[in-house]
Amino acid sequence: MTQPSTRTAQTPVVRVLEAAARQSLHAPSVFNTQPWRWRVTSTALELRADPSRQLATTDPDARLLTLSCGAALHHARVSLTAAGWAVTVERFPEPDDPALLARLRTTGPADLDVAAGRLVDAIPRRRTDRRAFGDPPVPEALLSGLRAAVEAEGALLHVVRPDQMPMLAVSTARAAGAELADPAYREELCRWTNRPAGSGDGVPAATAVRPAPRRVPVRDHAPGGAAGLSAGADFDRGAAYVLLFGERDDPAGWLRGGEALSALLLTATAEGLATAPISDAIELAWPRRMMRDLLAGVGEPYLVVRVGWGPGGELAPAPRRAPADVIEIDG
Repeated sequence: MTQPSTRTAQTPVVRVLEAAARQSLHAPSVFNTQPWRWRVTSTALELRADPSRQLATTDPDARLLTLSCGAALHHARVSLTAAGWAVTVERFPEPDDPALLARLRTTGPADLDVAAGRLVDAIPRRRTDRRAFGDPPVPEALLSGLRAAVEAEGALLHVVRPDQMPMLAVSTARAAGAELADPAYREELCRWTNRPAGSGDGVPAATAVRPAPRRVPVRDHAPGGAAGLSAGADFDRGAAYVLLFGERDDPAGWLRGGEALSALLLTATAEGLATAPISDAIELAWPRRMMRDLLAGVGEPYLVVRVGWGPGGELAPAPRRAPADVIEIDG
């Protein structure tokens, strides 16, 4: 029988699993669709994709949906680890049920994990910062730390070289232009940037950034409208652009890619860096092939992330769905 997530008299395992699911609700997702659902049982935490939240035009293969779910999975995993629980993860545990992406089980107490604690502390502080980043470059030591975090999750990270920046900028700009020329894309964008009051999702115009000269274009979330934020006085001169990739271009690869994305973003936040995922050049087949060329054909591109020193000032958190709408307890 399904119970609301606020029920009393829960066992310690159920309480810690529900707490991890709640932490995962802060994870980033394409257009802030939050396309996941959690089910807590007496022994496990199950993650499901929510196909009703798939972007049919922007993400027809559910590539970005699965990446988003992978980020939520990693948030939950590190939350359990930081709380002192050992965890096992089964990915795609039921071949006949592909929407069931993962099943987490706690296997008992574990030693204190300081690194996981740092990531959990970063969860409520992480923001997608669409404003321009400053001139100081990201130190190589920090980029190496981001690469190590990604590789620990089974994915890979390529730092885009200066000679590759024109291809990245042109691919992103042309992809954005092609999408804006598509009425179906514009309708989908409008639907997710003009959400009903209280929906707890989407990208409000108040968090969008007005168009400005940038090294790599940033998605216009309010075309012809009133974006709430200025890009600022900087131009991303010191920003690093990193391409997250893996060996597989299938749901299993995308899920692990999402876990790696979460590790990258939370590690960067813990180090004081600002971040902004860029998916324009991944959403269409032909710019995605160009991203593959940046990798010299050695992997499948999952997402670009801009990393740098933000302009400062507190950004409002993105809207979040109510836990009761996403988490169910089956006891």
